[in-house]
Amino acid sequence: MEENNKIYGFTITVYEISATIRSLWPTVTDFIEMHPEYIADDNAMEFISDNNGKSYNRCHFWSNFEIADMDFWRGEAYTAFFEHLDSKGGFYYERWGDAPVHSIAASLFLKRDQLHFFEEIGYQHDDWGHCPLSDGIWEKGRCSCSQKGSFDYDPSSCMPHWEKLMSI
Repeated sequence: MEENNKIYGFTITVYEISATIRSLWPTVTDFIEMHPEYIADDNAMEFISDNNGKSYNRCHFWSNFEIADMDFWRGEAYTAFFEHLDSKGGFYYERWGDAPVHSIAASLFLKRDQLHFFEEIGYQHDDWGHCPLSDGIWEKGRCSCSQKGSFDYDPSSCMPHWEKLMSI
């Protein structure tokens, strides 16, 4: 990741449960209006919003497997963002979890080419898993998961949003 200037990587992407984040997006948009200097050019807004930021489509990178440069989480933009969110009480009164908060921050504050989907890494957590679908990876004999069981194209997966973003 370091050699390729990647800051954040994931294996699964999924929709968040609406009831847990009712006031998250209005709080995010308030932050964006107050701090446009933190929004990266060529960011990944298209991954988290289907209408250029008017609403949140609930897509997030599942944080049970994430790899990130810790300097990003300790940086000025994320610190200001987290402090803004914390001041609004949503972590306590709702259930703003690390996955949507990390995903929104990474999507807004990083350039899209600094995000990385670990296609080549199989990962399973309870019923959800990512299994590499590329035959090239399988030909190397490095996989033992079930391609049929991969969550990537389940209706609850946001992988189509990710693929659309990366094709732009």
